[in-house]
Amino acid sequence: MSKTPPLFQANRIRLLSLLLLLAPALATAQKSLPPLPAPQDVPYAGPSTRTVYSPRAIVPGGIVIPLYPPDSPLLNQERKGEAEKYTLSEAVPGRITNVVNVHNPSIEIHKADARANTGAVVIVAPGGGHRTLVIGSEGADVVPYFYNYGVNTVILRNRLRVDGYEPRTDAVHDALQAVRMVRAYAEELHFDPHKIGIMGFSAGAELSAPAAVEFADFDKNNKAADDPFAGITSRPDFVGIIYPGPSPFAANRSPHPSIPPNAPPAFIATAGSGDKVHAVWAMEYFSAMLNVGLPNIEMHIYGNGKHGGALTDRGGIPFGTWPDRYIDWLRDLGFLNPPGVETKAARDVAEYVANPPKK
Repeated sequence: MSKTPPLFQANRIRLLSLLLLLAPALATAQKSLPPLPAPQDVPYAGPSTRTVYSPRAIVPGGIVIPLYPPDSPLLNQERKGEAEKYTLSEAVPGRITNVVNVHNPSIEIHKADARANTGAVVIVAPGGGHRTLVIGSEGADVVPYFYNYGVNTVILRNRLRVDGYEPRTDAVHDALQAVRMVRAYAEELHFDPHKIGIMGFSAGAELSAPAAVEFADFDKNNKAADDPFAGITSRPDFVGIIYPGPSPFAANRSPHPSIPPNAPPAFIATAGSGDKVHAVWAMEYFSAMLNVGLPNIEMHIYGNGKHGGALTDRGGIPFGTWPDRYIDWLRDLGFLNPPGVETKAARDVAEYVANPPKK
């Protein structure tokens, strides 16, 4: 039997090696993968109508309630039928990032699991510079976060300056109306009516901050006999002020409002030098409350960070932990206790009202 020449054997080994390297590519060329199916259940805003637009849930399962009846003088009757406009993420199919054209403002309710429900509610006011509502990162993403702590979440869709409304009146009134509406439905929804707060991001904090001091005037001006929410206070039990826009105590706003003795506790968080203007606005609110000795005002100004970012971890820097500090604060004040248990916050407010600090 003749032996295979060494050169031929070497070439055969090289050929076999090459075929092994090319096998995956040849297999792909011979059999292509089936195309990916289209994304399912991509949300849409719904149609405009000749009567009044019906807002749709941003997060599946949300209970959506308009803030005002269709014939309310607070609504723009000529535009109340216009549909909202959604901006969808190009990278994440089905994710709503922004909403504009809000003429029928609403709340969207998301309940905590009954077995873990603390009864606490956070009404979330997204930011967006009064030009848009950043409803994705500063609204929808908040729902599952608070769900893990037994906290109910309500997403506010308020009216915007870009659509012809005044933030300091129209949008703030939307926020206060949201508070008393949530309180009105508290029993039916298994919420604790003494644990209803509002947290705003950026421009949304321009709603949560004034809500802490303007609730009495709103209640006084909204008690008509035909108002189903008359007599239900719009006072939030706590407020969150996150990388805020200017508050009623900003240096360029005058006169500053008086601070009611039962103003709620506040949690404030922002970056420092990397977001200087918003840090100054945060300090102005904090200083106003500190000057009158209001209890349970907590502020975190982080040395490293920039504006925005919502709940993201920001690459692991300390500013990315502010949501955990917020939960710590809520727990410290008793808002994460079982429903019906009086909070430390409520006791401290009552003590402050009864025995205000000496000037």
